[in-house]
Amino acid sequence: MSAVRIAVVGLGMIGGSVARRFAPDHDVRVWDTDPGTRQAAERAGLHVVRGLDDHDADVVVVATPLDAMPTVLSGLSTGNGPLVTDVGSVKVPVLAAARAAGLDGRYVGGHPMAGVERSGFAAADPELLAGAVWVLTLEEDTDLAGWLTVAELVTAAGGRVLPTTAAAHDEAQARISGLPHLLATALAVAGGTGGPLAGALAAGSFRDGTRVAGTRPELIAALCDGNRVALAGVLDETLAELTRARDALAGGGTVLPLATVGHTARRTWVEATPAVGVTLDRDTPGLRDELLALGTAGGTLDAVTPHQLHARRPDVSGAPGTGRLRP
Repeated sequence: MSAVRIAVVGLGMIGGSVARRFAPDHDVRVWDTDPGTRQAAERAGLHVVRGLDDHDADVVVVATPLDAMPTVLSGLSTGNGPLVTDVGSVKVPVLAAARAAGLDGRYVGGHPMAGVERSGFAAADPELLAGAVWVLTLEEDTDLAGWLTVAELVTAAGGRVLPTTAAAHDEAQARISGLPHLLATALAVAGGTGGPLAGALAAGSFRDGTRVAGTRPELIAALCDGNRVALAGVLDETLAELTRARDALAGGGTVLPLATVGHTARRTWVEATPAVGVTLDRDTPGLRDELLALGTAGGTLDAVTPHQLHARRPDVSGAPGTGRLRP
């Protein structure tokens, strides 16, 4: 696609990765409140500005912590300003803040599904986003033309766009991100209370199960607290499963039923589902609904051209897998 003027506000791991991913092909300008981070970004070759002037951008990417996003969004022009997207891990509160700021249809919620347990600009890596699923939320009041512009920007940079609503994203995020962070921290606490002997015995399963507990505590709290309703419901489901296992152990029974269901679910998830190619015309009637149906099915947009959208969706004709798509 043609070069776009992009402003990235916030240069943590994801914001820095986004800026570095887009910089070779676009006019990228960045800003962060931390002087040390700004200096590191300059050393990395990014164009650091003194402050955000949204009239100098076509797209603004808000990559600040979640609690700072309402302030940043309210500071953006509500006139004929740029498209605004973000990289927040929770979408319903940010959507509400964007609407409160008067951004209306110009806001496109975003969440690149990538990252590591480290944080800050030092952890930024443009390769984190290579081939990553990148959620872009599509609401009834989202300007479809603007949404497609952001989608084109992401796919041109090698991302795979998954269209969904903010509410649907947050429910799924509670299951595959919020809950794993809580379980990892609980596992880390359980291992830690086992003393030196437990530490000496800990091997791969404990390491893998606790990896994301290495994330900064305030980031875990923001991820979970920002999605408290959906996460509380998913946590109730999980606690019920664990309670059944505990009761079985206490009563002389077996955890085999839970282990069997979990084994099957895990195998189903890791076995990639065959994909079929789908082409949509940009002027297709009901395109918004078609895109949301694609995302609900686990499909993604891989390319956006001036006239067509090239996607892949799971081929459910006899394939048991429901995990990542394969061609």
